[in-house]
Amino acid sequence: MDKLKCPSFFKCRGKEKVTASSENFHVGENDENQDRGNWSKKSDYLLSMVGYAVGLGNVWRFPYLTYNNGGGAFLIPYAIMLALAGLPLFFLECSLGQFASLGPVSVWRILPLFQGVGITMVLITFFVTIYYNVIIAYSLYYMFASFQSELPWKTCSYWADENCSRLPIVTHCNVTITNEIIQVNKSWIDANNLTCINGSEIYQPGQLPSEQYWNKVALQRSSGMDETGEIVWYLALCLLLAWLIVGAALFKGIKSSGKVVYFTALFPYVVLLILLIRGATLEGASKGISYYIGAQSNFTKLQEAEVWKDAATQIFYSLSVAWGGLVALSSYNKFNNNCFSDAIVVCLTNCLTSVFAGFAIFSILGHMAHISGKEVSQVVKSGFDLAFIAYPEALAQLPGGPFWSILFFFMLLTLGLDSQFASIETITTTIQDLFPKVMKKMRIPITLGCCLVLFLLGLVCVTQAGIYWVHLIDHFCAGWGVLITAILEIIGIIWIYGGNRFIEDIEMMIGAKRCIFWLWWRICWFVVTPILLIAILVWSLVKFHRPDYAKIPYPDWAVALGWGMIIFCIIWIPIMAVIKIIQAKGNIFQRIVSCCRPASNWGPYLEKYRGERYKDMVDLKKETDHEIPTISGRGKPE
Repeated sequence: MDKLKCPSFFKCRGKEKVTASSENFHVGENDENQDRGNWSKKSDYLLSMVGYAVGLGNVWRFPYLTYNNGGGAFLIPYAIMLALAGLPLFFLECSLGQFASLGPVSVWRILPLFQGVGITMVLITFFVTIYYNVIIAYSLYYMFASFQSELPWKTCSYWADENCSRLPIVTHCNVTITNEIIQVNKSWIDANNLTCINGSEIYQPGQLPSEQYWNKVALQRSSGMDETGEIVWYLALCLLLAWLIVGAALFKGIKSSGKVVYFTALFPYVVLLILLIRGATLEGASKGISYYIGAQSNFTKLQEAEVWKDAATQIFYSLSVAWGGLVALSSYNKFNNNCFSDAIVVCLTNCLTSVFAGFAIFSILGHMAHISGKEVSQVVKSGFDLAFIAYPEALAQLPGGPFWSILFFFMLLTLGLDSQFASIETITTTIQDLFPKVMKKMRIPITLGCCLVLFLLGLVCVTQAGIYWVHLIDHFCAGWGVLITAILEIIGIIWIYGGNRFIEDIEMMIGAKRCIFWLWWRICWFVVTPILLIAILVWSLVKFHRPDYAKIPYPDWAVALGWGMIIFCIIWIPIMAVIKIIQAKGNIFQRIVSCCRPASNWGPYLEKYRGERYKDMVDLKKETDHEIPTISGRGKPE
């Protein structure tokens, strides 16, 4: 008997075929990949990549590095390092993720021996994500604190001590007692109603109101990491709000985050432009710009190796390569997307944003130096000191300071959220690749569960010792561990899998190119980029120092914990290599060779794009969630 057909207006069950999109709202009806989904629009992807690459470091680190390394002269090594190290790695990772449509762990079917590299990327991202949202929480707190008629750090208020002053403080001076001149403490002089002898005063720098507000009010900072103290409740609430924002933006994966980035990726440029226009109208702004990139530029600095190291390091970390995020975001592209032009656009946008941000920062710092009678070099800061001390101090002295402060910290909020979206998407993409059936049915609970776990782990970073924890994780996990993954990534793909084979994979996506087109990329991938990365790693290890914050050294147990975190991240590289070798067949040499060849399920995700080169590829969709990819001997490594 013929099977009954359901009318179109009924939802058929049983053996009726259900499309991936009907089970998984992460996938759209028009998506090319009905298992994983694709970006709704090309602009969703580009803005997500720009938001991921352009982060807090573009605003609070690059301007200071430029000033400290010769001003405008620093742009020369910066541009060179972009071409030699940043762009080649960025293009490689975008191509890798797009070709296989897989996240940073599963994509290592290209070279099973190195699958631990992908795990290391995700673990480092996991640790960094814990404290990165704490920085977003700081921005939220300062933004809320700015909704007052006068910024709370404009003057030394009830929370300040005797060292709070914008001017140098007299600590000792000479007085005449019984016809004898002696030097005594200034507090003793004040208590006895005596007067200092003119010109005998000894000064020490005062602590700015914004500095004491940061330490005493915002952080309630303890004396050291040994003194954990209690959870700072308002920071904990801001951290919770930050995670709620992230969870809400990602509950539908790229389908929802791809829309949120239209605001979070573009709004910082609006604020930077407004701050630049306002700063340019202030007295002393030209002096700040001159120190940043103008007449004060020092080209003799180019002779110093430290300058070139700083340029390479800044490019490397600014573009977010070797974190897994670029692979994860690119994995949702359509197969024939032009990943080459995307890489050029995103990298140039990132670098130009850094330069542009410097003008906005230094124009206002120049005004601050002018009204305080100091040199620009005396007010310039980097990192937390710039974002939460120097710049708030400058904004407090502007007419309408609360308005400018709200704008600035809202900009920091949006800059941080973009990067956080991509980091969480890296984690959820990894889970999706490893457990596709589970993720398809439980994306929302898993995404929100990740946010909840990371929020709970981040609570230690909003205690009174929280800033020490933030700095500790940043010092160890966001440092040379990422360099190790980058070096192994380029060695594995270019030297073992084969650079020429990888180029053929790219041409399957973007079309065949002339040999001259690939000349530059071959030079960088095979030789220049690995050498630069190894040089930076060696330099970082040689220059390694015990972490400290505000000149307070970390205890031995904290340093040991830092080493433990990074060892836990990178130990999976040799562990997974050993596991893969054990799973392979043959003698030890045959097993190693076998693991240095692509897995049998390596290739384009969709069958229609596999062509002759990958016609024998094992169908990904036929594998179970927990199946371990087998190793095949297809092809030989170059």
